[in-house]
Amino acid sequence: MGKGENSDPKDVQRKEKAKMQLKRNIGYFDGVSFIIGSIVGAGIFVSPTGVLKHSLLNVGVALTIWTASGLVSLMGALCYAELGTALPFSGGEYSHIKRGLGSLPAFVFIWTSTFTKPASNAARALLFAEYATQPFYGICPAPDVLKKCLALAVLWSLGILNGLSVKMAAWVQTVFTLLKMMALSVIAVGGIVLVARQKESLARFEDMFGSEIPNASQVAEAFFQGLYAYGGWWSLNYLAEEMKSPSRNIPLTVMTAVPAVIVFYLLVNISYLTVLTPKEIVSSVAVAVTWADRVIPSVAWIIPLSVAVSIFGALNSSMFTLGRLSYAGSQSGHLPLLISMLNVHSCTPAPAMIFSTTIASIFIIPSDLIMLTNYFGFSAWLMTGLTCASLIVLRYREPHLHRPYKVFLPVPFMMVAMSFFLVLVPIVWSPNLQYVYAFLFMLGSLIVYLPFIHFKLRFAFLDKITCHLQLLLEVCPADGSPEGKCE
Repeated sequence: MGKGENSDPKDVQRKEKAKMQLKRNIGYFDGVSFIIGSIVGAGIFVSPTGVLKHSLLNVGVALTIWTASGLVSLMGALCYAELGTALPFSGGEYSHIKRGLGSLPAFVFIWTSTFTKPASNAARALLFAEYATQPFYGICPAPDVLKKCLALAVLWSLGILNGLSVKMAAWVQTVFTLLKMMALSVIAVGGIVLVARQKESLARFEDMFGSEIPNASQVAEAFFQGLYAYGGWWSLNYLAEEMKSPSRNIPLTVMTAVPAVIVFYLLVNISYLTVLTPKEIVSSVAVAVTWADRVIPSVAWIIPLSVAVSIFGALNSSMFTLGRLSYAGSQSGHLPLLISMLNVHSCTPAPAMIFSTTIASIFIIPSDLIMLTNYFGFSAWLMTGLTCASLIVLRYREPHLHRPYKVFLPVPFMMVAMSFFLVLVPIVWSPNLQYVYAFLFMLGSLIVYLPFIHFKLRFAFLDKITCHLQLLLEVCPADGSPEGKCE
């Protein structure tokens, strides 16, 4: 008998437990809550007006665009499901682009995301602070210092939570997703009841396409707004390395969460249209609040609270995924080594969470910086296109790669075409010098890539700093041997 055959199974199990690596703690329901939590933010409660406005108040066209936007998002999510099951690694698009298209495009992605994604988290934190503090000030605006302090407190609370325990972060995500879906259910069910009771409400939908039909450019703009509302469908791939049974749960989670959001978005929009006219919806500052004042005036306060809850859940999900992006980038040598280390007690990417939360905090202090990142919106769809292109490349270059789930091949081709169309639309329709600056910033990644990544330039003093921080934070490399066990 060989030496391996005499190994005690308990010893093998203990060794496996002692490995310093991310643990598969994310189950099916956790995955569903992360996707829904990432997609559903404040928009559906506050301003689902973009689609209706650019549809020229045509109810039929608007509801069609909401459906079509959801189906495109589902197509994208199914493309990502194939990549996530074939390559179940942390990092989402970054890991897939690196495998399919190479190191340089992946570095451009992480270079851009290192600034745009924390800025997005900072904007969410400030919006949460706005909704959480405003009820205490009535018609007066809340002080900016208070909002920024609360935003920083929320950011660091979630950053610490995600850095300490994956299970606790997943539990928080599930709870807040359930709360926001309960709020959406109140609006959706309220609309259904009103349609059933009041014939005049149903009459609004009898001639849905009767008003003016928008032209092609207006439909495209409405479509762009609808796709923005579904943003976040790509979040699950960042968790692939921590999913239980990823080959089964990733496709199943996607096929549950995205259709559920489509149905809820349609029902909520129908409910709004049942109570309010299209003109009232477009002119309302917060549609859900106006709806609540008409339908449930005695408990209308529940809607602003629901908005804050929804933003909090979306922020938690976004911070969780951003930490995994930083972790994956560091593992590949595109970010400092310390960021890919794991805490020896909890096996969580604590340095990655500290890194991403610190950058988000910088954006909060002079909040004008967030405005600059608005011009990077096209980069999200550029990276989606590159990710789907990576799927196509891998199909032909690595035909024998094990793929537990395979999407219908024309779907990624359609997603690539759709993505590059959405990249060009805002630039062509409203050309602005800031887009040039954003593009130059992305190209500026070459200044860092060539010396530090391609030629591997290193400084000895940085290694010493890494060692000191490693001891301070009690972290070690993911492939190291920790002194303690990873539970």
